[in-house]
Amino acid sequence: MLILTRRVGESLMIGDDVTITVLGVKGNQVRIGVNAPKEVAVHREEILNRIEEAAAGEAEEE
Repeated sequence: MLILTRRVGESLMIGDDVTITVLGVKGNQVRIGVNAPKEVAVHREEILNRIEEAAAGEAEEE
């Protein structure tokens, strides 16, 4: 795992097309912005887990 330190307003790049920007820090929460092409799916981990569980459930029904 790569660990980086960024301040509010600073960004990091993933490949050539994805930019992650720190928008704010309040207590133990960090607000980030993600700028990515439409064809790149961006999900919070817990949402992605739900999507994958739903897809697995549908596959079992078939």
